[in-house]
Amino acid sequence: MFSLTVCDHIMVAHSFRGAEFGPAQRLHGATFAVEAEFRAERLDALHLLVDIGLAKVELRKALGGLDYRNLDAEPEFAGLNTTTEFLCQHIHGLLVAALKAGKLGPQAANVTGLKVLLRESPNAWAAYEGPVA
Repeated sequence: MFSLTVCDHIMVAHSFRGAEFGPAQRLHGATFAVEAEFRAERLDALHLLVDIGLAKVELRKALGGLDYRNLDAEPEFAGLNTTTEFLCQHIHGLLVAALKAGKLGPQAANVTGLKVLLRESPNAWAAYEGPVA
């Protein structure tokens, strides 16, 4: 299996509902290092998995709707706990849509899996991994 990873970061504000979240129920900020790992069993004729430049552009586009925003105020997240795990799945869906739309180059048709990882700190992170079907 081949993989190619691109990275970026976002800064958000949000709060959580539920006593389980303790002080995180109050509005707080988070800075996430974001990694998107594209996987394929084979490369194209030029030995590419995806166009790395296009992958970086599409990751930035996916993150643009989150960066420097209070997620509590965004209608698409109304009533949801925007946990790190949830945000991984959300970003995964946006990147899968970009893949299906051909925005990562023709060789991206070989991509069969995608893992999105958000690092909250050097000591804590979450990921969502799924097929690109």
